[in-house]
Amino acid sequence: MDAPEEQTSPFGTVTAQTSKLQRQYQALLDQSTPHVLYRWIGTGVFLVLFFLRVFFAQGWYIVAYALGIYLLNLFLAFLQPKFDPSNEAVDNDMEDGAIGSLPTKQDEEFRPFIRRLPEFKFWHSATRAITISFVCSWFEIFNVPVFWPVLVMYWIMLFVLTSR
Repeated sequence: MDAPEEQTSPFGTVTAQTSKLQRQYQALLDQSTPHVLYRWIGTGVFLVLFFLRVFFAQGWYIVAYALGIYLLNLFLAFLQPKFDPSNEAVDNDMEDGAIGSLPTKQDEEFRPFIRRLPEFKFWHSATRAITISFVCSWFEIFNVPVFWPVLVMYWIMLFVLTSR
């Protein structure tokens, strides 16, 4: 006779659909990986659309401020090396027992610059953050009344202090 039918629970169906969507999403990400310029152009256009939404709606400044802080944090992580040579030099000196010695070029080996946050993860995180911010800008609960020039000054001060 026929094989018994598999009994699927609603949870199993949801899990299967979620898994299918995750695979499709990952396939889209994999296909977009070599197209760096187009990815960043799309993200830039989406960011401009979000800021136009905030500008014309005259609200959601706190969402834009939070997005600005997050993007600044991502950008700084993108610029920083994964391994800080100055910290490693201090660690090596402490292991050798010569804390005050000067570094020599003979013992140092060449290390390529490896970013703390790779470009693709930077782009992906920034695009997700802009998408979440754009969605938040359509709900009145996120429209917290604030005096926006204060937020701009806070952001500029934060940018100057963290860029040193």
